[in-house]
Amino acid sequence: MKYLGIDFGLRHVGLALADGPLSEPLGEKQYTNVEELFNYLKRLIDEQTIDKIVIGLPEGKLAETIKKFGTDLAGLTNKAVIYQDETLSSQEAKDKLREAGAPQAKRRLDHRAAAALILQEYLDMIEARR
Repeated sequence: MKYLGIDFGLRHVGLALADGPLSEPLGEKQYTNVEELFNYLKRLIDEQTIDKIVIGLPEGKLAETIKKFGTDLAGLTNKAVIYQDETLSSQEAKDKLREAGAPQAKRRLDHRAAAALILQEYLDMIEARR
């Protein structure tokens, strides 16, 4: 099973991949309109032969926007979309980067790391259920 992890933002998304028990940061995509983002993600999902999509879901106002994004992405790609609680993922990603000695600029903008953490939390959860 191959997974795509997404840390959704209003101007950019962080992306991660997993083709086994460990997720890896893939990259970030900045976008100016959601159609551009959907086209990019559709190509990526097809090229990487993704089976399931895991999207981080925060608390608050952005949650409804993310749910609509996920529903639309599922319809476009015909792939299952799973929402994973991401309440602390961005802060956790920054903390891990700080511990690793990453420069402050990288810590401020690394949505790839947040996407990898979101996806890893999901993978750990399904592994614990086995």
